[in-house]
Amino acid sequence: MKALVLAAGEGTRLRPLTSNVPKPLLLVAGKPFLSHIFDALKAADVTEIALLVGWKANRIREHYGNGSGFGLKITYLEQRDRLGTANAVGHGEAVMDEPFFCINGDVVISEADVLAMKERFERTGRNIMGAVTVDNPSAFGVIEEKEEKLLRILEKPKQPPSDLINAGIFVFRPDIFEQIRRTGKSVRGEYEITDTLTMMSRTEDVLIHRLRTEWIDVGRPWDLLKANEIFMARLKGRLEGEIEAGATLKGEVVVEPGALVRSGSYIIGPVYISRGCEVGPNCYLRPGVCLGPHVKVGAAVEVKNSIVMAGSHIPHHCYLGDSIIGEGCNLGAGTKVANLRFDDKSVRVSFGGKMIDSGRRKLGVIMGDHVKTGINSMIDAGTIIWENSLVGPGALAKGNIGPGSRVY
Repeated sequence: MKALVLAAGEGTRLRPLTSNVPKPLLLVAGKPFLSHIFDALKAADVTEIALLVGWKANRIREHYGNGSGFGLKITYLEQRDRLGTANAVGHGEAVMDEPFFCINGDVVISEADVLAMKERFERTGRNIMGAVTVDNPSAFGVIEEKEEKLLRILEKPKQPPSDLINAGIFVFRPDIFEQIRRTGKSVRGEYEITDTLTMMSRTEDVLIHRLRTEWIDVGRPWDLLKANEIFMARLKGRLEGEIEAGATLKGEVVVEPGALVRSGSYIIGPVYISRGCEVGPNCYLRPGVCLGPHVKVGAAVEVKNSIVMAGSHIPHHCYLGDSIIGEGCNLGAGTKVANLRFDDKSVRVSFGGKMIDSGRRKLGVIMGDHVKTGINSMIDAGTIIWENSLVGPGALAKGNIGPGSRVY
């Protein structure tokens, strides 16, 4: 069995994190998000992968190459025009000549669910659609089913008929492409794979497979924190870098080769410390911390449940919690990030011109690439700071701060 992974989107809803980095390469639990999908496929002996790319495709090609360094055989397809999900799947017709997985490149999946769907297809020979129940189904494609067989799918209905939604993982037979060619445009002016499956269900069974493990669609920046929490909970520790005497490491901690953990550092896993990192002396890393390559965390710094991407520095006397820091950032001494409201309600975020509920009780800052903060700067809970901005000494940053801004 092969796999088609759809990773052509621009990730506009994830900006500023995707202003410079394509969505599939965003760091989660020590590796690019897309690598976690590949790992789940490999566990089911699916190693031939067609990767549909678009936005910043060259960076994805440069990272994965032909896949040989990852135990895979990767071919690349390019989607130049965004004409909907059926159009995206249709790009695979030339290379998918046998049953195949089709997976959205922005969903968290598990090895167990991939294996279960593969086994069910081998047993039934039917097209299979992964599904999950959610609290807000109106934001997704909502499924109507009977006895685990698809009746129809409604895209983002105002009054959902159920709480069961399309999970973005399928097993298809190659004859799906004939059905795609017969699919017309939706009311949104796109060719939808959900319309294809609804049409197919009138003449043959499309089976519904309810996913058994935690699932998330990474659509907004803070969703990446949730994805990180899920993957970090599965982390198995390994200590391959240099750890000085006097450092304390507890639980599942990964220290990659070339990383240095200095004396006095206190680390409670799950924590991931990538190659080239320098940690300490005398800092505190709490559970859920993921440090990308060549990150520096210095003296008297506390970090919890956060992703810090490649080349960023948090050198001394800083607090960072429930946050995502982009590449090449530098936090000045004494920078403090708030991550909790006084009234203990979920944090609201200025996003897309609206104030929206993040659904998270704790959320710090979402920071784009190459942002700098000055000494004793402060960042309010739920703040978004776009790339190349500067927060001056003693300044308070809050709300949504656009690219190249100066806050004094």
